[in-house]
Amino acid sequence: MRKPRTPTPAQQRGLARRLGRALQRDVPLAARTSFQIGGPAAFYVEARTPEALATAVRVARDLDVDYFLLGRGANILIGDRGYAGLVIANHAQAIDIHGTCVTAASGALVYPDLIDAAVDHGLSGLEHYVGIPSTVGGALWQNLHFLSPAPERERTMFIGEVLESAELLTADNERKRVDVDYFEFGYDQSVLHSRDDIVLSATFELEPAPAETLTRIMDENLRWRAERHPPLDSEPSAGSIFRKIEGIGAGRLIDECGLKGLSCGDAQISPRHANIIVNHGRARAADVCALIMHAQRTVQAATGYWLTPEISFIGDFAPVTRLPADARGSTGRTATS
Repeated sequence: MRKPRTPTPAQQRGLARRLGRALQRDVPLAARTSFQIGGPAAFYVEARTPEALATAVRVARDLDVDYFLLGRGANILIGDRGYAGLVIANHAQAIDIHGTCVTAASGALVYPDLIDAAVDHGLSGLEHYVGIPSTVGGALWQNLHFLSPAPERERTMFIGEVLESAELLTADNERKRVDVDYFEFGYDQSVLHSRDDIVLSATFELEPAPAETLTRIMDENLRWRAERHPPLDSEPSAGSIFRKIEGIGAGRLIDECGLKGLSCGDAQISPRHANIIVNHGRARAADVCALIMHAQRTVQAATGYWLTPEISFIGDFAPVTRLPADARGSTGRTATS
């Protein structure tokens, strides 16, 4: 991602004039991400409705100010030097249910807000994604997915399967409704990766189901995740660091190279899940980047596969922490910064 530009004095005056008291300066971002890492936002605004979200984005575009849309803060790593432009925090969270259709603003949390609302109305289709940290907008961005249901877990369920339509703010600043085909969903992929569209809300077409069945699936999925993923409350992370390698798995390659448990500062390749890096308290983005680059080089040298990051790198990054060339994980010595 290109390093964000600092707004000029004229742009700053334009932001202040058009966003008014909602505009904040030098707002810490680390606590607003699941990784608990990153520097401050030079400029920051919270949008609590789809209308406010569209307005904030239009202002940034009109003034040619670099902006970043922040949802739950998962699947991202914010640089230690922060973000020099405008961070727009999407807190639009309204949820409406009519029959079997559930419409949610793009800042609504998939879990617990959206899933609990659907289950309370006896509607099935979203319960598979319980426990995954994501907003509705983020879920469409990455085509949220999970292996479900138990016990076989042989099929990946995608949220695109239950999406009926969505309202967007297009790159031309027009609000329009599109159907599911517009998104061109793939694995961890949607058209949003290549178009400057902003999801304002989404409508899901669900199916009636007994509440006890939905609750059972949720409990099974929560237990399954807990056994394999480090808990976010005690071991903050961004989720999977690298994209899936079909038939092999990035985590398995990292594990086979003996890198589980490798640390750099307070960042560590999780001993529980090799494709997750956790923050043990004061990890820096520079430490995380050092582990990412070391894993890439080590896996490529040993297997010939190149690991491609799944997370997004946001903002301005300090120089990467240097690891010893022979750094090893839990099967050898631990590297420190």
